[in-house]
Amino acid sequence: MASRANHRFLLRSALLCAAALLCSGTAGVGAAEGQPSNPIPASNFPIASDARLAGDAKQTRFVLDLDKPIQFRAFTLADPYRVVMDIPQVDFRLPAEAGTTGRGLIQAFRYGLVMPGGSRIVFDLTGPARIAKSYVLDAANGQPPRLVLELEQVDRTGFVQSLAAESRPELRPAIAVAADPVVATKAAVPEPAAAAPDSRPVVVIDPGHGGVDNGTQAGGENEKDLVLGFGLALRDRIEKAGKYRVVMTREDDTFIPLADRVTIARNQSAALFVSIHADALPAGEGDAQGATIYTLSDKASDAEAERLAETENRADAIGGVKLTEEPTEVADILIDLVRRETRTFSNRFARQLMSEMKTSVRMHKHPLKSAGFKVLKGPDVPSVLVELGYASNKDDLEHMKSENWRARTVGSMAQAIDVFFAKRVAKAGPTN
Repeated sequence: MASRANHRFLLRSALLCAAALLCSGTAGVGAAEGQPSNPIPASNFPIASDARLAGDAKQTRFVLDLDKPIQFRAFTLADPYRVVMDIPQVDFRLPAEAGTTGRGLIQAFRYGLVMPGGSRIVFDLTGPARIAKSYVLDAANGQPPRLVLELEQVDRTGFVQSLAAESRPELRPAIAVAADPVVATKAAVPEPAAAAPDSRPVVVIDPGHGGVDNGTQAGGENEKDLVLGFGLALRDRIEKAGKYRVVMTREDDTFIPLADRVTIARNQSAALFVSIHADALPAGEGDAQGATIYTLSDKASDAEAERLAETENRADAIGGVKLTEEPTEVADILIDLVRRETRTFSNRFARQLMSEMKTSVRMHKHPLKSAGFKVLKGPDVPSVLVELGYASNKDDLEHMKSENWRARTVGSMAQAIDVFFAKRVAKAGPTN
C-alpha cells in the first residue's frame, strides 16, 4: 500500500492534470500490460531523457535521467517476477530502443502513461530479486536529477521477505489456528533444518460454497459436492505433472468466507486463482447449458452474469458472516494500477481456458462473461470463475456427475494452465 503522502501526491497530480486536460505521450506499456493510454500532448511535466542499466546478475542498477526531481513508489510482484515503479506523469523522451535490451537482473522494461497524472515503469526480472535501494538524486556536477533503482539477487524466501508486511505469507495465515499447548511444549526442541523453498508457481483451486452453504441444488445434487469433487480431481491432475504447487481453499465440506478465499490466494503469492462453480436457472426462466468462464468487471457483461454474481456474493450471508462495505483503500490509485495489470492476465487466461475447453466439453453460447464476483477481487492475483454447467439442465447435470466428462474437462483445464504459464515465461525471455 502506498504511503499516504505518495497517495495524496499522485491523486493531486491526477486531479490537476484532469482539470487542465493535459496528458503526456507514452512509450511501450500502459496500466494494462502493453495497453498504452490515449496520449495528448504533454505540457510542463517532468521529462525523462535517458535510461540505462549497469551491473550483473547479482546486483543491477537502473538510472533514469530527469529534468527535475520527482516522487515515486516501487514494489515487487511474482510469477513472473517484476518490479513496478509508479511515478507522477512524465514526458518520456527516451531512445526508441530503451528497455528492449536487459542487463543483469533486468530482462527488459516497459514504460508509459497509465492514467492522467500517473506514469509507470515495469521491469521484467530474470528471477527473484529485492529492491536494495531506490532514491532520487538532485542535479550535481553536471549530472541531471536522476531516479535510481538498485536490485539485489535473492532466493524465493528472500523475495517473500522483501514484500510489504501486509502481503507476507508468514505474517497473514489463511486460517487462524488456536494455540495448542502440546505443540507449545515442543517448541523448545530444536527443529530440523528447513527444506529449500518451493519456487514453483502457485495455483489456487477454489471449490465454491461448502458447509452450511449448499450452493445450487438440483436433481438431488448439491453444487458444493459436485465442485469439490471436480476441484480435487483438478488438483490431482496438476500435482501429477509436478510443474506447480497447488493450494486448495477447501478440501472437505467446510464453509470458507469469500474474503478468506481471496486472502488464501494472496498469502500464498498465487500466480493463478481458479474458482469452480455450477450454475442453475431459476424455475420458469427457460433453459441453458454449457460451461461459462467469468472474469472480474465492475459492470456485468449481461443480465445473467449480474444475476449470478449477486447469487454467489450472497454466500457470506448464508454462512453467517457479517457483511461490510469494501474498505476505502480499494479506491487507492496505486492499487488500481496493479488491478488493471492483473485483469489483463485474467482475461488472457480466460481466453486460453475457453480455447482448450471447447475442444472437449460443451460451452455456453456466450462462454466468456464478466461481473463483480467478490471472490475474484484479489488485486494482484489473476483470477477466473468457471461455471462447469447448469445443474438445472438434465444433460449438464449428468455430465458433471460423470467421471469421463470430469476427466476430459480436468485435462483441458490443466492444458490451459500449462499454455498460460508457458506464454508468460516466453514473454519474459530466457533467464540467466
